[in-house]
Amino acid sequence: MKSHTTSDAARALLSSSAAAHGVRVFGGLNDINVSYAGHWHPLVAKLQPVLVDRGFRGGSQERIVRGAACVGQAHRGPLGEKQVARISSGGAHGEVRVWFNGVESADAEQRAAAALVVDGYSLFLLGPALLEHSWLTERSAVLEAAGSSPVIQDGRSTMCDVLSVSITPGLGFSDGDQLALYIDRETRLMRRVRFTLNGLESTQGAIAEVDTLDPLERHGLIWPTRFHEQLRRPFSLAVHDWRLTGLDVDRGLSPSDVSGAIFTGAAARAARALT
Repeated sequence: MKSHTTSDAARALLSSSAAAHGVRVFGGLNDINVSYAGHWHPLVAKLQPVLVDRGFRGGSQERIVRGAACVGQAHRGPLGEKQVARISSGGAHGEVRVWFNGVESADAEQRAAAALVVDGYSLFLLGPALLEHSWLTERSAVLEAAGSSPVIQDGRSTMCDVLSVSITPGLGFSDGDQLALYIDRETRLMRRVRFTLNGLESTQGAIAEVDTLDPLERHGLIWPTRFHEQLRRPFSLAVHDWRLTGLDVDRGLSPSDVSGAIFTGAAARAARALT
């Protein structure tokens, strides 16, 4: 039976990993500006067309206004442009707005899928620093040290300490989710995060995991630059491979720059390309 309180060992594990990722610098940032490129595996697009949204989710630009708890995503795909604004206010789950080619959507499933994607991408990019410092939406978390496990990536095995996390509310519009962070025993970096997908009716009961690879130090933090997502339940399936293509911080963004149908002001220019 899971504990309803965080143990000292679990708190120490999270704090050591957050420190390794650069949580002190993260806590002082106003905004983070990134871009991604990747591809979806064909079968998952058929199983979850709204979540994958291949017509619009190709490359993307993302803006995180940390102090104001606001995230904007600009996706581009073969059918055009999709814009998402995720704001922490508006109730326990926060709110999300979605535009397709400039037209706002009122579809509940599209909005729920967009909220799930925004919260997931924040977790994959920032991991322990996000959990240690603050979520963009107010959440409570119970942490538990859950032993150790090897993680195999690119043919190499790394022993990791496992941190189990129960979050309320969960990712997107979920009431709650379970996470497991796999923390490299030597470097204290997060190598993998496993998570439940309760934020959509069509994915409830599913479990997926994202491997974070090729860490890069920039602006005083450690950032993963390559990601691989694998579905683990109800069956095993490769889902998504993507990479970080651009990164810069502290442009002085305001929420209004990222919360409309297009990025405006300092948010408009692309994230600085990684070299």
